[in-house]
Amino acid sequence: MANFTLTTETWQKVKTKFLRKYRELAAVEIAFTPGQEDQLVQTLAKLVNRDAAYIEFTILKALADPDGNRL
Repeated sequence: MANFTLTTETWQKVKTKFLRKYRELAAVEIAFTPGQEDQLVQTLAKLVNRDAAYIEFTILKALADPDGNRL
């Protein structure tokens, strides 16, 4: 179970940061529905070839400073 909760607004900010870090994701439509954080983590993990723990860590880092540029 994911250790975070995303809203549509916070997902857009996190998504922007992911697209800066992983430019190859720009060609992929990443859908997110609030309450489906676990599914999002699994999808991102497959797309960037990382484990789920890394994806959660990265999302939590993005949420710590949602208006900043760093991921």
